[in-house]
Amino acid sequence: MKKIQTDVRSVVDQLMETSSLQPGVFVIGCSTSEIAGERIGTSGSEAIAEVVFSELQNLSERSGVHLAFQCCEHLNRSLVVDRSVMEEQRLTEVSAIPVPTAGGSMASFAYKHMKDPVLVEQIEAKGGLDIGDTLIGMHLKRVAVPLRMAQKNIGHAHITAAKTRPPLIGGARAVYVSQEEAGSCDH
Repeated sequence: MKKIQTDVRSVVDQLMETSSLQPGVFVIGCSTSEIAGERIGTSGSEAIAEVVFSELQNLSERSGVHLAFQCCEHLNRSLVVDRSVMEEQRLTEVSAIPVPTAGGSMASFAYKHMKDPVLVEQIEAKGGLDIGDTLIGMHLKRVAVPLRMAQKNIGHAHITAAKTRPPLIGGARAVYVSQEEAGSCDH
């Protein structure tokens, strides 16, 4: 557990150093099975979830982001958030309670330990951390930009982090007329 804690702490520190965290929601997808070196969805661990949750709470406190913990596919990748986030963001609540076998150990642990947890259907987060290839992309605002992390794993789980930015329309590399049409007067 100490190695997992060290790994998560390193990722949190790197996220803080990148200055990429924007106020708002930061989505967490986490397979505790993958952290343990097993296939996603096969060996969930609330003990691992506790370590990850504790370190991610530190990220929330240091940066001011609101954490949203993604459930597994059995709950349609819904998210555990604090009720205040649901109300502020006008999110749609769904009626389920995540448990390790339907929702996943991480979401289950978060639901039990957040102040006033609710489950919401979807979200448009300004950033996120995917621990174990849980596919958080569906909950990121457009346009997602990968964050290159020095720390590539938490335990045995591959990690991917992202921030978002508004779509850039135009710019120096934008092309508005195809080369064939450029010399024609027919447009």
